[in-house]
Amino acid sequence: MTHDKSDPALTRYGRAMMSSTMNPAAARQVPTAFAQQHFPGARSEHAPWLRDEMLAMLDHWFDWRKRRFQSSGETEEPVAAGVGHDRLSERLAVLREALTEETPTFTPRYIAHMKSDLSLPAILGWFAAMLHNPNNTSREASRVGSVIETEAVAHLATMLGYDPDQAQGHFTSGGTVANFEAMWRARYRLDHWLAMALHISETRGERLDPFAAAHMGWDRFRDLWREHGFTETELKQASAMASNPLDVGRRISRASGIDYLGPVVIAPGNRHYSWNKAVNLFGLGAEALWSVRLDARGRLDLEDFERLVLQARDQGRPVLMTVGVAGTTEMSAVDPIDGLFDRLDAWEREYGWRIWRHVDAAYGGFFRALLDGASEAALTPDVVAALRALPRADSITIDPHKLGYIPYACGAFLTSDAQSYAVSAFDAPYLHRPELGAGKWASTLEGSRSAAGASATWLTAETLGLGPDGLGAVLAGTIEARRALEDAVARAVPQARFLPGDANIACFTLAEAGEPLSVSNARTGAVFAYFQESPAFAVSRTTLGRDCAALKTAHLAGHGGADDSDELSVIRLVVMSPYWCDPVMRDEMAALFVAELASALQAVETASVKD
Repeated sequence: MTHDKSDPALTRYGRAMMSSTMNPAAARQVPTAFAQQHFPGARSEHAPWLRDEMLAMLDHWFDWRKRRFQSSGETEEPVAAGVGHDRLSERLAVLREALTEETPTFTPRYIAHMKSDLSLPAILGWFAAMLHNPNNTSREASRVGSVIETEAVAHLATMLGYDPDQAQGHFTSGGTVANFEAMWRARYRLDHWLAMALHISETRGERLDPFAAAHMGWDRFRDLWREHGFTETELKQASAMASNPLDVGRRISRASGIDYLGPVVIAPGNRHYSWNKAVNLFGLGAEALWSVRLDARGRLDLEDFERLVLQARDQGRPVLMTVGVAGTTEMSAVDPIDGLFDRLDAWEREYGWRIWRHVDAAYGGFFRALLDGASEAALTPDVVAALRALPRADSITIDPHKLGYIPYACGAFLTSDAQSYAVSAFDAPYLHRPELGAGKWASTLEGSRSAAGASATWLTAETLGLGPDGLGAVLAGTIEARRALEDAVARAVPQARFLPGDANIACFTLAEAGEPLSVSNARTGAVFAYFQESPAFAVSRTTLGRDCAALKTAHLAGHGGADDSDELSVIRLVVMSPYWCDPVMRDEMAALFVAELASALQAVETASVKD
């Protein structure tokens, strides 16, 4: 497909420029243009162009290899053409055919999980870097790839609201590792502050307050360092991470006069399962992960958050980190990040508590691309306020392989500044020490890291753009599509009861008015089973448990349902395909889904009558 270069709404790379005065009807057409220009197309409409670009990239790579050491004087015996190629071609054909049975996530009919078609810049950027195979462990192993990563991090930082000149970060294999990176740094900081206070307590005979000490802040830490003239060796002896953690724990108990039980992590009930892994991996134990109740919209409850922090204070247990979620995996709910940080700011002003603030924005971080343009209207004001608070976080997790439409595996971890990025270093003797200043290997949990994801993100940012007139417009279109789909289903299927949603994930139950939850759960499960067997649409199911009690109560109240089950089963639709942005495609898909849902209900009712 080509575009008319005379059209003032289009610039290079097919980017549609939206003025702040564009009317809503025109604004809704913008995502359609983006989907057409920057994605392969639901029926591979851009196949000829993409094929040409891929072949041109391969030709460039071949030529580079031929020219790179043309005058080296090296000679080799020529390899007979085609040796082994017949076998390779045959097995490659088998592999290609086998992959046609893979889940077709490119289609708008796939609305099951946080996965969709890849964008054109993502495919090309990923492929270009993959051919050269740089390892971003250091500049020595990745002269160009590591620079691209730095620039891609700056693009993400700008989108998230960080100062790109101050922010630090790197790409990871996904959100799980990025969350681990945050905990690693939060522990590094807390350990330094607590070690300082413990050493003072033991050498000066002052009573230790583990909670206050662990949140003293770097300014206080440096003042104490200058005041007492401690050496690094002395502090290491009081450090749980640099010496023996069990011995340091016993010493903290003696110095404080309480039975010290270690730090806690405070995260909402809608958290990702990676946090359960993290407390296990870092040796804190499952008990140290304290769960904040959720409110009636499935978001973090601020009152319960405050209760847990004060409970930790009363027990003398430092808060290793607080976690807010921007875009939950179940419902795409956005926690009240602004209110969370307001409370932490107030405690810092009143008591001097500096508690690590992490936002798990693996899914929803890209919704910040909607801000400050016409696309912002797709979000409710409270979600906008929460997203605007992201720059106040010490660290953020974001996954380009979700709403960035980047190939797997591609996550990213960012901090607000270099001080927050600091972490314990480990020596790698086979890499030159002068390379530490430019390399990431000493400050990343993963050693070898591909540059492909960073390159895909870089090219996406450089072409489609990570603002309201670029990716933000596409995402705004998916949010509008989710609402349109909900409206269509609600009109046609009265049993469909939708839960509140903040972005582009729709969750619903299938309940008759006044019936017990156990009955509607069974119906919802049976309809999901029908979809599992149907090729028409791919959907998913999730179960909301104890942490979602307020949400469940509010949902049942909407149709007078009786609460006779601990869990609420819902069908989940992730409407993130860019092709849903096209109003024609959206209406067609919504009508087809409604028809399939009606067929599913009919089949379930027929089966129940037979039983």
